Amino acid sequence: MPKRILGGILLALLTGCVTVGPDYQRPAVDTPAIWRFEAKEAQDLADMDWWEQFKDPALNRLMRTALNENKDLLIAAARIEEFFGRYFATRGDQFPAAGGSADAFRQRVSDKGLTRIDGKDNPYPQYETLLNAGWEIDFWGKYRRATEAARAELLGTEEARRTVALTLVSAVATAYVDIRALDKQLVITQRTAASRKETLELFGMRFQRGIISEVDLSQAKSEYEDALARIPEIERAIGQTEHALSVLLGRTPGGIPRGVSLDELAMPAVPAGLPSDLLERRPDIRQAEQLLIAANARIGVAKSLYFPSISLTGAFGTVSTDLSNLFTSASRTWNYGVPVSVPLFTAGRIGGEVKAAEAAQQQAVLNYQQAVLIALREVDDALLDRSKSGERLAALGRQLRALQNYARLARLRYDEGYTSYLEVLDADRSLFNVELSYANGQNALFRALINIYKSMGGGWVDAAAASAPVQPVKQAGFFP
Repeated sequence: MPKRILGGILLALLTGCVTVGPDYQRPAVDTPAIWRFEAKEAQDLADMDWWEQFKDPALNRLMRTALNENKDLLIAAARIEEFFGRYFATRGDQFPAAGGSADAFRQRVSDKGLTRIDGKDNPYPQYETLLNAGWEIDFWGKYRRATEAARAELLGTEEARRTVALTLVSAVATAYVDIRALDKQLVITQRTAASRKETLELFGMRFQRGIISEVDLSQAKSEYEDALARIPEIERAIGQTEHALSVLLGRTPGGIPRGVSLDELAMPAVPAGLPSDLLERRPDIRQAEQLLIAANARIGVAKSLYFPSISLTGAFGTVSTDLSNLFTSASRTWNYGVPVSVPLFTAGRIGGEVKAAEAAQQQAVLNYQQAVLIALREVDDALLDRSKSGERLAALGRQLRALQNYARLARLRYDEGYTSYLEVLDADRSLFNVELSYANGQNALFRALINIYKSMGGGWVDAAAASAPVQPVKQAGFFP
């Protein structure tokens, strides 16, 4: 009969389980139908390893190194392991717990106390074996909601790793392009300095022969020294950028191997996509949503505290003062029960926890909506940057060609005696500055394209994150 009663209670509890708290629903977000600044030539390339479009094997090798050895990415991977442990620890509360113990001891009972032993050995030995089990029935969904929150936090940690991978790939590509742009500026400056040195030497001989004045010689020397002064500045920028890239690669600061030149780098295509795609493409948005799911589930955890806690407990074992009789039927002992605890007065503690959980959920909603707005802005900013950087580079190209012609003609006019050296200096100075500006313009256009891929996200982030030491959570087989 007791077993039937216990079975009936268990069946009633299991069939009557409910889950308190709100079920998650994705908040409504206002996403435009199209981008404000669209690229007509955009291609569906967001799911590929886009950095390979640069056609630079050296950059590809740097990417592989960074994805395997970057310390921030390794830290993010280790955090996933931490949250795996937290998830399984929380999930274990849903299931029965069982344990066993064994004990052997000898004791003496007072002959004058209430527990004295009459007619028996005193002191006496005792041997015990015991199996015990307990299970707090998740009648109100407290542990299911806690597991839901832990699962969302785990998935959010995985999205955080993808965000680190996205940022890392973009930072490596940007730093590499910066280095190649600085390399080009250094070549331009060294070439200009060499040319001005030849001019200065020629002017020195002309001055000694009385052909030119000291003014022309001083102007030539000034322009030569100006070019020399710029070389250390560019070399310093190259070294510092190499050091920054080395840290991204997980290495001590040092030199960075080069591949093709800035002019030989292929221009990546603009990836296509709709604003609504960002909700699934951007790992930071998906992370914000997982944190929202966790906050939403914790409301249910808090509300479940209002209701009774119902458990099943039981124990079975043997107790004997004679070791030879320990496992006989006469030495058996057992018990079972259904303890119930009901909160009657908590001085507002439960209400405070519910209010705090609801406020945290509202913050998570706003954080999610803010993440979407920031993502939309970043994509439109990157598309606008790419468009205007392209226009600026085209204008600089036309200016560069015009100044090259101007410098050639000014030199001819000076050699023929039709103009002063001031015109040559002006043409040479303008050409030098525009050559440097054109290299900066090329760099700016590459940077804009990199930022488009960074801001749009895409399937390439999953491929990049999969290169890290820890396998993505959903691919590990733990979740559907």
